[in-house]
Amino acid sequence: MPFPAVLRLFSDDLAIDLGTANTLVFTRNDGIVVREPSVVVINKITNKIEAVGNEAKEMLGRTPGNIESVRPMKDGVIADFDITEQMLKYFIAKAHGGRRWVRPRIVIGVPSEITPVEKRAVRDSAEQAGASEVYLVEQAMMAAIGAGLPITEPSGNMIVDIGGGTTDIAVISLAGAVYSRSLKVAGNELDEAIINYLKRRHNLLIGERTAERIKVELGSAFPLKDDLEMEIKGRDLIEGVPKTLVITDSEVREALAEPIAQVVDAVRQALERTPPELSADIMDKGIVLSGGGALIRNLDQRLREETGLPVVQADDPLCSVVLGTGRVLEDMDLLRKVSLR
Repeated sequence: MPFPAVLRLFSDDLAIDLGTANTLVFTRNDGIVVREPSVVVINKITNKIEAVGNEAKEMLGRTPGNIESVRPMKDGVIADFDITEQMLKYFIAKAHGGRRWVRPRIVIGVPSEITPVEKRAVRDSAEQAGASEVYLVEQAMMAAIGAGLPITEPSGNMIVDIGGGTTDIAVISLAGAVYSRSLKVAGNELDEAIINYLKRRHNLLIGERTAERIKVELGSAFPLKDDLEMEIKGRDLIEGVPKTLVITDSEVREALAEPIAQVVDAVRQALERTPPELSADIMDKGIVLSGGGALIRNLDQRLREETGLPVVQADDPLCSVVLGTGRVLEDMDLLRKVSLR
């Protein structure tokens, strides 16, 4: 085979951050080529998929009875095998410009506490979707690589990756996880906390898209310098009619208090279980935050107050996992070291 053809074959390989909230796909030649919600809309009568990704998310909460919006990933792992396979096929084809005959090698980021059964489900889905080989890697490890941490050196690196379904915390040295934990409290749990708070406090029912918007625009882990507020719309649970309400950042902070406290406690536990030599390294380098949850206002300040350590946000927190996964795609030696068996 001519040399350029060999290069072209390898350039078809993909790195995928298969997240509960969003799926990102990275190719060697073009970087991140897909960044879409992990949502599928399916017709319950015909079992035909009507929309995937961005188009499907626009339909959330707005579909008639015969059309269902499905999130096939739950807590970072596959909840619906068949729909995940179809979603992956769609994203792989999109990454390859619609070429469906390509059989790429695929590297996929997964939570650190994934079970053998869940690993098998992810591998099978990717293979059924067209992968020739599938490598699974821990999301926290990939986030650390994507954030530029020197994970192959004999020194401690701590990463806290707050995604949609899981918060993955790891202390890494010599390309291995000295400590890792996957907590099923993350972005979706924060949205749910906002929905429940508004039900309880204001008898107002809102959808998940509105909850996510509130989290992004008003969410914080520590008091803000300037007060924020926004007008939201939902359904009055007593009257049963549409209702408008103005909500403040302090109310949202109260709503998010419990799940954020769980993340903070998990970080403290990780520090308590870290060997002393590596703790000294983390004291110097600090804790790195990545994932969509890292964008919650003042979360870094809250962690600094609670741990007494420096806390920094990754340069591109939303893309850290897929960027790290893309980097190991180009370094087979490192991929073999970090891939899960």
